[in-house]
Amino acid sequence: MNKTIQRRQPSENACLLPDLHPILAQVYARREISSKEELSSALTRLLPYQKLSGITDAVALLARALSERQRILIVGDFDADGATSSALAVRALRLLGAGEVDYLVPNRFEFGYGLTPEIVAVAQDKAPDLIVTVDNGIASIDGVLAAREAGIDVLITDHHLPGDQLPNANAIVNPNQAGDVFPSKNLAGVGVIFYLMMALRAGLRDNGWFEKQGIESPNLAQLLDLVSLGTVADVVKLDDNNRILVAQGLARIRRGVCCPGIRALAQISGRDISKLVASDMGFALAPRLNAAGRLDDMSLGIECLLTDDEGQALKIAQQLDDLNRERRDIEAEMKSQAMELLALDDLERQNDTLPFGLCLFDESWHQGVIGILASRIKERLHRPVIVFAPAGEAELKGSARSIPGLHIRDVLDTVANRHPDLVAKFGGHAMAAGLSLPAENYAAFSEAFDAEVRRHLNKDDLNRIVLSDGALDHAYISQDVAELLRQAGPWGQGFPEPMFDGSFKIFSQRIVGEKHLKMQLQSAQNTAPIDAIMFNADSVDATEQGDQVHIAYRLDINDFRGQRKIQLVVEHLSIEGVSD
Repeated sequence: MNKTIQRRQPSENACLLPDLHPILAQVYARREISSKEELSSALTRLLPYQKLSGITDAVALLARALSERQRILIVGDFDADGATSSALAVRALRLLGAGEVDYLVPNRFEFGYGLTPEIVAVAQDKAPDLIVTVDNGIASIDGVLAAREAGIDVLITDHHLPGDQLPNANAIVNPNQAGDVFPSKNLAGVGVIFYLMMALRAGLRDNGWFEKQGIESPNLAQLLDLVSLGTVADVVKLDDNNRILVAQGLARIRRGVCCPGIRALAQISGRDISKLVASDMGFALAPRLNAAGRLDDMSLGIECLLTDDEGQALKIAQQLDDLNRERRDIEAEMKSQAMELLALDDLERQNDTLPFGLCLFDESWHQGVIGILASRIKERLHRPVIVFAPAGEAELKGSARSIPGLHIRDVLDTVANRHPDLVAKFGGHAMAAGLSLPAENYAAFSEAFDAEVRRHLNKDDLNRIVLSDGALDHAYISQDVAELLRQAGPWGQGFPEPMFDGSFKIFSQRIVGEKHLKMQLQSAQNTAPIDAIMFNADSVDATEQGDQVHIAYRLDINDFRGQRKIQLVVEHLSIEGVSD
């Protein structure tokens, strides 16, 4: 796979923001920031909940449930967005005066995803009057029907793209449903339920609920720690509205004003909570939370976020850390097997004739880890990837990841329409999706998927472009600038962390952790060597001391045994004079 460093250009409408540090102003200009107001994270700038379609019906349904002391059951998803959504819904409804609120999250290995008829049957043991889905439900046609036939009302809150048919729920809140005019289509599941809780609070205030109950109207900003974590974990686009939600949540977490579970997750992953940034949530906290749903039961993760006992939170966080270590071991083995499969294929295909849309399957693979494996292979080969694992009864479950320029859910939709008998079910987003199909259809599906991907992508699209914010003068490669950029986010999907590029000479190098390249680099000015590291460098051509290299890198701070030191995190490296 070829890689090309391409420098970002500032938007024509970008504001140069002369009162900011020049590097920060340059970075913002290249992210199409057109006014200083866009950098404000004030809650007053949040988009109004009134624009969400279905919000009025949803509030009425919940208000009635509260006034009639109905049993409310939250049905969540088994990832970090689902866990934070579930915890937020339970916490918020309790703060708002709900009588009986419980949650149920499907075990992915027994029930699969969403509000299925089987989950409704399990839910009936809890005798709910109202089921509220969070981060799922928009595709649960049969499950909603089963609940309604059992006399249970259903409120769906979701953010996934809907299909042609909507479930017959009592109310649906989803910014991506047809006709919805909410300006941001990028809310995570936890963002959708947070908006609904804000609307419900306003409705309860209007009808005098809090006075009648003798309780205070709660400050729902106390739940923004969960919104922040779930939004980052689900890798949704950090548009203006989502950046406000994440920034506000992070600010509370740094002050220690967060649930004990988030504090415990930060502690167990070795992060200083007072300096936490979005990338820490994405790469340290979220994987530990996700591990519960991948290998065991996400109820463990939800309990971590629901408990108010610091000791209990730390105990659960340790269990989640153990699960995450197990997940990493499983993933490493699966990745090794996958790369062996690809190496065998390459002998026949002579390197660059891999499918444009790549499907991989092994009987031994764990369905809880296939999403991560798909991401790793996609990053390595820069092409859409679907990884499948056995799901029992001659069925396979697949997890798909895409690259810019290909809407993976739309591709699956087209394949399903053109080949009606291949796919059992599917759903997802532009960049990630899930599906299931009969095992006997794997070969035919792989061929159909590759053919459809080739309709959208050409060979040049499979060359990875590394976007850079330009060269950085050596004077700015400093701890102060690194700290400034680290705190200037939140950075994430659609609002990427600053990346720079430049030429350096390798002063020294060694392999650490078996696959990470630790280096000291010297700039052209022959200044003191700078520490650098390239993670997972097994795909890089061998380098030697003294080589002149061109790198794309992020400025970072390495905090080791209390010593904080500037470090370059290398995202791409090529030996100068040698073609990629």
